Amino acid sequence: MTGPVGVVLVSHSPAMAAGLRELLGELGSGSVPVQLAAGTEDGSLGTSYDLVLRAVAAADHGSGVVVLPDLGSSVLTAATALADHPRPDVVLVDAPFVEGAVAAVVTASAGAALAEVVTAAQDARGFRKF
Repeated sequence: MTGPVGVVLVSHSPAMAAGLRELLGELGSGSVPVQLAAGTEDGSLGTSYDLVLRAVAAADHGSGVVVLPDLGSSVLTAATALADHPRPDVVLVDAPFVEGAVAAVVTASAGAALAEVVTAAQDARGFRKF
């Protein structure tokens, strides 16, 4: 049996990503695997190719993984890691970091398939706050 679609947050900031993961844990009732590839191996600001690969492996519970980068080099790092280790069930998604992650986790927690989770994250770009 497979679990829900997993989510990987790729961020320059370990603290920012950890705070978002805390929020996502509540919104997804803790059922969606959310892994961090945030900062460097020593906890500094930055991005890490190896952390991306480890986070994808940890988030994969058999239904695929959505990878959400924050900006700039996190996009490049994630894209390079995924291009070097291609898998059809791991998708790098161009979406707003917070809103996309929320949409992805809420959708995944309802048991949606990978394509639906990807679309939900992408569609978050159009959500208006007021």
